Amino acid sequence: MRKKIIDLWVMNVNKKAQNVIKPGARLFILILFLFALATLFFDLTVGFIELAVVALLAIYSLVNTRRQEKELVKFVENVAYNSDSAKNNTLMSFPLPIVVFNMQDYRVIWANQMFFELLGENKPSFGGVLTDMVPGFNYKWLAEGKTQYPGLVKLDNRKYQLFGNVVRGKDYEQTKNYMGITYLVDITEYDNIKLQFENQRPVILIIIADNYDEVVKNMTDSGKTEIQGKLDDLVEKWCAGRGGIIRRFDRDRYFFITDCLHYEEIKDSKFSILETVHDIRNNQGVHMTLSIGVGKDGKDYEETYSFARLASEMALSRGGDQAAIKNNNSFEFFGGRGMEVETRTKVKSRVTANALAELMRDSSQIFVMGHKQSDLDCIGAAVGISCIGRKIKRNVKIVVDPEDNVSKKLIAYMRTTDEYKDAFITPEEAMLSATSRTLLIVVDTNRPEQVQSLQLLESVNRIAVIDHHRRAANYINNAALIFQEPYASSACELVAEMMEELVDQTDITRAEAEAVLSGIVLDTKHFSIRTGERTFDAAAFLRRLGADTAQVKRFLQGDIEENVAMFKILQRARLYHGSVAIAVCEEDQERVVAAKAADEMLNISGVDASIVVYPTSIGGVTASARSMGEINVQLLLEGLGGGGNASSAGVQIENIGIQEAAGSILKAIDDYLNN
Repeated sequence: MRKKIIDLWVMNVNKKAQNVIKPGARLFILILFLFALATLFFDLTVGFIELAVVALLAIYSLVNTRRQEKELVKFVENVAYNSDSAKNNTLMSFPLPIVVFNMQDYRVIWANQMFFELLGENKPSFGGVLTDMVPGFNYKWLAEGKTQYPGLVKLDNRKYQLFGNVVRGKDYEQTKNYMGITYLVDITEYDNIKLQFENQRPVILIIIADNYDEVVKNMTDSGKTEIQGKLDDLVEKWCAGRGGIIRRFDRDRYFFITDCLHYEEIKDSKFSILETVHDIRNNQGVHMTLSIGVGKDGKDYEETYSFARLASEMALSRGGDQAAIKNNNSFEFFGGRGMEVETRTKVKSRVTANALAELMRDSSQIFVMGHKQSDLDCIGAAVGISCIGRKIKRNVKIVVDPEDNVSKKLIAYMRTTDEYKDAFITPEEAMLSATSRTLLIVVDTNRPEQVQSLQLLESVNRIAVIDHHRRAANYINNAALIFQEPYASSACELVAEMMEELVDQTDITRAEAEAVLSGIVLDTKHFSIRTGERTFDAAAFLRRLGADTAQVKRFLQGDIEENVAMFKILQRARLYHGSVAIAVCEEDQERVVAAKAADEMLNISGVDASIVVYPTSIGGVTASARSMGEINVQLLLEGLGGGGNASSAGVQIENIGIQEAAGSILKAIDDYLNN
């Protein structure tokens, strides 16, 4: 208590000392007084005369200051109320702390007694700096025409909301002087109740062991029970102490409900259970992975639960081993650094194939559309869908830009056949013939901004999506059917499985088999990455149909100019962090050339990932990234707005220079490797 009194006394002395040395009449009178005292040592008569003059000046200054304060109070009341009734003492007795300050230097012109009591001062002391009295205060909100401060001010463990307005000072036309009037409202109790309410809002988590069947496959009953017990114990321990309720509602699914306060602890730990669950392994060394869907900020429990279900579906569609958070506005992701988990059953392919066939039969016309600058995987998948349409007696048109694509050889080859002579149309032609019963099948992408024609996508009511990329936060969410398997090597692999279910082998032409196989070969880099059992099953199926691998090789060949351009890019390659090869080009590159260069850099010893960065002719920068599997390039580029899958991804950054874009990509690499 004694220390506190001493501190207050020292603070009061400091404030008085500061008032003395502030520029103004007091400082000048003090200097004159000191000169008068010095004069006494030389001439008593002159010294006493000077002291008398200084005393008269001090009295005059005091009287003049009080007169000006009275005039200022009267002026402020007139400004604030602008009526004859304001001549009373309304402003002086205002029931809230109020302060008038100069907006040029934050000097306090006037404030009522409550304002100074709020600061711990018993009597007014005008001329102080408001930013010193109220830390963090600024007048930008007043200058912008707002009447409420965008935030709260904390003083002595209390929270205040600021309100105010701007008025013109005296002689405004000559001085252009503005004054700010601000008053403070104590909302501590209200804000504490608000925080308590927000902290107690429900958060629902759906926890799924996404590769449970794979882990317990071929295990004995006792082994399965042991794995189940380890999983239950791990999940329950992770949820313990977080103020919630955990229940298992299936062998591999859990429902956990908690509040926002404890959820922040989970988020700060970056969902640590995603890593610790890897300790659960079977005899073959396959470790368990989890997908967590989090729903929050819903208006009620029903909406929050629907957010959690959408988030869990998003986490699974992105390959699992990650957490997805869904609120009112967007998705947020944690984890997902590993490669996708392959599901080895074809049940989903069969069910989806039959559902797609029914949807096609119920449509008047069918369009197939891929992404911009369509590649072999995109066109090959569209050809496979067209084959299915012919089987069920439905005509399918493939929507593609005849000039802006990288599959000209394949398109020209397919046009030599009778079935595809008139199968390819432009987006404009599709728009002219689209009706309310038109079905649009989007292949090899799930992002609206990447499709060949966004206008066509927005014009059609019936949409189906077949894709092998991780689902993006801004995915096509109004599709009647979605077949999205991020573990698959390519969209052509998924379409090949559907063809196997729906079309007799004798009805599939050799050209169609070669088109679909070319997409698989392209995305697997000649079966060197992202290949699973189903990839080879699909390739074997197509090979049995007569697909010629030599013809597929011709689709992938580039001319000599492309190869020369590719090697020029390779000359720019540099190693970053010892395992990432990055090439930054100052001039525009063909997309296919940049992609081939990124693939070629993976052949360098020790390189786990490669990135080619180059400007585009229309402005902005494009980056093409590839990975051997250790580094998830889709996750690496996702923060920059990119997409793809774990081994192949890209990003297009608009309105940015090449060096700035390269710096952003290097920072993304740093963040990925450091975290």
